[in-house]
Amino acid sequence: MDTTQTSEAVTPGRASHIDDTDIEQFASGLSGRLLGQQDAGYEEARKVWNGLIDKRPSLIVRCAGVADVIDAVRFARSQGLEISVRGGGHNVAGSAVCNDGLVIDLSEMRAVRVNPRRRTARAEAGARLGDVDRETQAFGLAAPLGLVSETGIAGLTLHGGVGWLTRRHGMSIDNLLSVDIVTADGELLRASADENKDLFWAVRGGGGNFGVVTSFQYRLHPVGPQVWFAAAMYPLEKAAGGMKLFREYMAKAPEDLGALAVFWSAPSGEEVPEAARGAPVLILMGCYSGPFDKGEEIIRPLREFDEPVLDLSGPRPFLQVQKFFDEDYPNGMLYYWKSIFIDELSEPAIEALAGHAAARPSSLNSLDVWALGGAMGRVGPQDTALAGRGSPFMLGIEGNWREPEQTEANIAWARKVFKDMHRFSGGGTYLNFSGFAEEGESLLRGAHGANYERLRAVKARYDPENLFRGNLNIRP
Repeated sequence: MDTTQTSEAVTPGRASHIDDTDIEQFASGLSGRLLGQQDAGYEEARKVWNGLIDKRPSLIVRCAGVADVIDAVRFARSQGLEISVRGGGHNVAGSAVCNDGLVIDLSEMRAVRVNPRRRTARAEAGARLGDVDRETQAFGLAAPLGLVSETGIAGLTLHGGVGWLTRRHGMSIDNLLSVDIVTADGELLRASADENKDLFWAVRGGGGNFGVVTSFQYRLHPVGPQVWFAAAMYPLEKAAGGMKLFREYMAKAPEDLGALAVFWSAPSGEEVPEAARGAPVLILMGCYSGPFDKGEEIIRPLREFDEPVLDLSGPRPFLQVQKFFDEDYPNGMLYYWKSIFIDELSEPAIEALAGHAAARPSSLNSLDVWALGGAMGRVGPQDTALAGRGSPFMLGIEGNWREPEQTEANIAWARKVFKDMHRFSGGGTYLNFSGFAEEGESLLRGAHGANYERLRAVKARYDPENLFRGNLNIRP
C-alpha cells in the first residue's frame, strides 16, 4: 500500500548536471530568491501544509513577480528540470513540491486589488483566501471561494472551488473573469472570454496543466458584513433523522443558504457537556448570506430538528465564518482526502455514512456532505472544463491525523469509504480532494467526462512537451 509521499531513495542534488555558472546567472537576474538544498531557508521552504508530504526539490525559486516566473519557466525548460508550482501549498496531494526538480514558489506574491465600482478583484496567485476576503469585505463584497482562510486561491480555483457561496453564486471558476498565465514557452498571456478563449476554458477546472497562473480576476458579490451561521451538533445516533432533514430541507432551501452535514467529533472544551466531549456527532452547518432579517428563520431547521449537544449558531461576520475551520486544519498535520459526487441521500446511503463515521480510526477524520445545486448546477457541463455539476451532493472523505504510525489505518479507511460510496454515485470526483491521484488517468477522465479529450487538445497546443506535468497531469 502506497501510504506516503516521501523523498526516500531520492538522490540529493540531481541539479548537479547543471553548470554552476547557469545557476548563478539565473539567480542573479531574479528579484526574488533562489534556494538550493544547502541554503539557509531551504528546509522550511520545501515544507507544505500536509505533513505527509516530504519531498526534496533541487531548487526553489521564491518569485517576487511575473518576471521571475517567466525566467523560472525558461530556465527549467532549458535545463530539462521537472517543474512544480506552489501557491498556498495547501494541496492535499502535495503537488506544490517535487523531488529533484524546480519549485516555482509564488507564496510571496499575495497582493489583492479590488475595484468596488466594477465589483471585481485581481489577486496574485500566492494569495490565500483570507487575503481576498479581507480586501473584498472592506467594501461589503466577496468572491466565492473555499472554507479555510489559509487555503491558497490558485489550486482551489483551478480545480473548481466550492464554499459557502457556491449555491448562490456558483463555483470559484464560475466567477473567474480572466487569468494571467505564463505558458511553457515562457510567454505571458491573458486568458478570458475574449482572449485565448480555449485556454480560459481549460484553466477553469483543468488545473495547472497549461502554465503558471500568476493572477486571477474574480467577479465579486455583495455579502455581509454579517451573515447567519448554523453549527448545531447532534449525537451520532440521531444521524439518520438529521440527514433526512438535511436532504429534504436543502431540496427546497433558498440558494442563499450554503450547507454542510459533517460526521465528526464534538469539541472537548468546557462549553460541551462532559459526557459528550470528543464523542462522534453529526454537525448540521450552514451560512445564510441573503437578507439578514430572514437569516435566523432560514437556519432554524438545521438547529432544531432534535436536542443538540452543542449549538454554535448565530449571526457572525462573514470574515469570521471564513475562519471557523482554520484551527481544525493546522500546518503539519497529516492529511489524505478523497471525494465523490452523490446522486441521492437514500436511506441506505445515510446508513452507510453513519457506519463509516463510527469506524473512523481517528477522531479527527470527518465525512462532509456538501449540498450543491443552485447557481453551480445552472452552468452547462461543457461551459467550463469541470464536469459533475448535476449532482445534488458531494461527499468529502477526510483522513486527518497526527501520529505517523496511524497513517496506514487512516488512508485505508478513506479508500474503503471512497470505494463503498460509489454505489450511490454516477461517478466523478472533485479534484481538489483526490488523495494522491493514485487512480491515474481514470480519475481525470471520470472528473472531466466528455471534456477530457478537449482538454488534451488544449494541452497539446500550449504545452506539447508536457513541461507542466507535476500535478494532476493531462497528457497532450
